[in-house]
Amino acid sequence: MTTAESTGRRFRAYTDRHLDELLQRAPMTAEQRLRTRAVSSVLPFRTNAYVVDELIDWENPFDDPMFRLVFPQEDMLPAEDVDRMAALLKEEVPKKELIGAANEIRFRLNPHPAGQVALNVPKNKQDTQDDVEGIQHKYDETVLFFPQQGQTCHAYCTYCFRWAQFVGIADLKIANNDVEEMTGYVARHPEVSSVLMTGGDPMIMGEPVLSRYINPLLEMDHVESIRIGSKALAYWPQRFVTDPDADATLRLFEKVVKSGKNLAFMAHFSHHKEMEPEIVQTAIKRILETGATIRTQAPLIRTINDSADQWAQMWRTQHKMGMIPYYMFIERDTGPQDYFSVPLWRAWEVYREAFSHVSGLCRTVRGPSMSATPGKITVDGVTEINGEKVYALRMLQARNPELVGKPFFAQYNEDAVWVDHLKPAFADKFPWE
Repeated sequence: MTTAESTGRRFRAYTDRHLDELLQRAPMTAEQRLRTRAVSSVLPFRTNAYVVDELIDWENPFDDPMFRLVFPQEDMLPAEDVDRMAALLKEEVPKKELIGAANEIRFRLNPHPAGQVALNVPKNKQDTQDDVEGIQHKYDETVLFFPQQGQTCHAYCTYCFRWAQFVGIADLKIANNDVEEMTGYVARHPEVSSVLMTGGDPMIMGEPVLSRYINPLLEMDHVESIRIGSKALAYWPQRFVTDPDADATLRLFEKVVKSGKNLAFMAHFSHHKEMEPEIVQTAIKRILETGATIRTQAPLIRTINDSADQWAQMWRTQHKMGMIPYYMFIERDTGPQDYFSVPLWRAWEVYREAFSHVSGLCRTVRGPSMSATPGKITVDGVTEINGEKVYALRMLQARNPELVGKPFFAQYNEDAVWVDHLKPAFADKFPWE
């Protein structure tokens, strides 16, 4: 592992308190800024100086996918909701009244898709002693853990399906800061071979806190891999290069690998532009030098990356840099889904075309996949059987392991953007029903 100089800008976060000031960089009227603030009073907003100064084209923000990726747009919510919140902001109503109105809208946006809160219980277990807050155990082999200290991000994506974690509603949060509860649960479940730390973003945590969670897992023989889901490479690559504990963090990564376990850094790259800065390339190199692997994933999101050329370019660049293309997801049924969603047939076309323009070494990527209640459902294509146009589907992962890999079909629906919009074909019900 190379040593980097501890220089560079310190992290500076911007929240909704700074939004109007930031938006004055864009050619927007006062009314447009007000309506943007109205959306940010419902959906969370957070960014930082690196994203604002290095990634966004302020001369042409409305055509810049990075601007839409981070800054709320007024049509991300129904017009009547934006009108209501804008009026309340203009009237300068008490904060309690503003939050109450925002929460009414939030609870209409399916804040926890795929029953995430209900997943805070062990899979196939009825013992209430194993009901550990901040843990999701949807699939036998994998446990997701949400560390309390990692329940924010360096910047929020406007499409984030975990937006409800960041709006201050306690009942919608999934988190735990008890290391012993987490490690105790994993120890009691020998079927678990992989632990995924997620959030928020675990890389918000400093190395001492990160070590507290990771070190106990190194003593468990049945744990084969530790995964860290993070957007830090795109939004704050300084975390691995110039931050005060960058070197200590990478030594922790080396420790995991030397223990005989796989450390998989699950990097979220939504657009090729996020990989262009030199500091990002340096950060990727430093992580790979520890022996960790970097796997890349992102949802297919309209107005951001809904073109085959964009995905093919991302996958080729990621492969060239030593990363492994892993997943193309379909935008989840939550938050501003109507703004970002792509019809299933179009998602498959984008995936297929991009897939056809990369080498076999890039074709490690899977998708387009829906992380739905029964599991990860991929769209394998649109075809015709006995004169009927259908979707060919398959479960890449499932709560019921017996369903993994088995093909099934759904009636073609041109407008469908999620599995809930589909009906079974050639059967009375879907395999999981």
